[in-house]
Amino acid sequence: MFGNSSPEALAARFTAVTHQWVVEGPNERVDRARRKLLGAIASKEPATLNQVADTIGRGAPAVSRSVDALVRAGLVERTQDPDNRRRLCLRLTQDGKDQLASRVAGGKSLREKMGRLAQSELRAVERAIEILERGN
Repeated sequence: MFGNSSPEALAARFTAVTHQWVVEGPNERVDRARRKLLGAIASKEPATLNQVADTIGRGAPAVSRSVDALVRAGLVERTQDPDNRRRLCLRLTQDGKDQLASRVAGGKSLREKMGRLAQSELRAVERAIEILERGN
């Protein structure tokens, strides 16, 4: 179990284990995409559709459909640009800002797996996370 502890071997094992533990389902992918889009709007606010599309590296038509969904969800508002009446500005609503600011607690699958660990194992995971957060 502790045979090869070189940084390269540990990095490979860590990557393999995290991929097994953090299985991303459709809900997690949607949430990640939503956060990415909200972040892009927030970074350019008031943002144009083309600015947001460039920021996330997708085409304007796809981003437009995604923004429509965020508007319907009450997370983004569209207003007319006072300098250019043909252009719309995108801004986060307070709900959009709150959602972007909230920390992700991990997907349901990860929470369930963590819930099956013993207290001593959770403490060991917590210690490992603390070491990784230091980044040294």
